[in-house]
Amino acid sequence: MRVLSSWEPPDPAQEQTRAEFLRHLEEHPAEGMWRECAAGHITASTAVLDASRARVLLTLHAKVKAWLQLGGHCEPGDVTLAGAALREATEESGIRGLRLLPDPVQLDRHAVRCHPQGTWHLDVQYVAIAPENARHTVSDESDDLRWFPVDGLPEPTDDALRRLVARAVALLA
Repeated sequence: MRVLSSWEPPDPAQEQTRAEFLRHLEEHPAEGMWRECAAGHITASTAVLDASRARVLLTLHAKVKAWLQLGGHCEPGDVTLAGAALREATEESGIRGLRLLPDPVQLDRHAVRCHPQGTWHLDVQYVAIAPENARHTVSDESDDLRWFPVDGLPEPTDDALRRLVARAVALLA
């Protein structure tokens, strides 16, 4: 995958994760991108910041029951991972005109229940900026959707989201 091959990780741990993602795609060239791949599959997500970069839009995920960034599975019509990340963020927020930064910010591998025996999301994470005065709409995939201060993330959430928001803020500082 071109985006993972050319991406420059910010630290050695992210380089190791990138190598794992690339190895997964080599081992599963036909299905490694898709939900049907029981060994794991690539997903794309986005930390959506408001125009001031002081708040992040999070979803209270209906299945996970935790506050997370927007994102999900790649679909056959997605031409790029950035396109998948933007599509998911737009669908889940209802916000038109999100401006996606072109390169991933970080990678995260986490266990999920997409298959009865469990599997992995190999998540390629981006950052987007919402237009001034953007209004969001809760989607069917969310129990709630809210803006939170970037330095005041809600519970429950996870360390991967905390790292993603911190990297997004540092990148845009």
